[in-house]
Amino acid sequence: MERQEIISRLSAILAEEFEIDPSLITGEAPLMETLELDSLDLVDVVVIIEQNFGVTLSAPDFQGVKTFDDFFNLIENKLNG
Repeated sequence: MERQEIISRLSAILAEEFEIDPSLITGEAPLMETLELDSLDLVDVVVIIEQNFGVTLSAPDFQGVKTFDDFFNLIENKLNG
């Protein structure tokens, strides 16, 4: 899957799920703060990724993920191996 497709699809899903303006989802924006995520919400993110992309994530996968770009890179790497 191409990076731009991942970004577009994931941005739309996250904006809808967490009820935020899609324009807030930019590469350099902080993931946790923008989506107002707590540790329970991260479980929702993991489920959303599994359901929509068929990718399984675990807690260690999120180490170093600070921005949406980091998150997009994580998903792209998981999808494209």
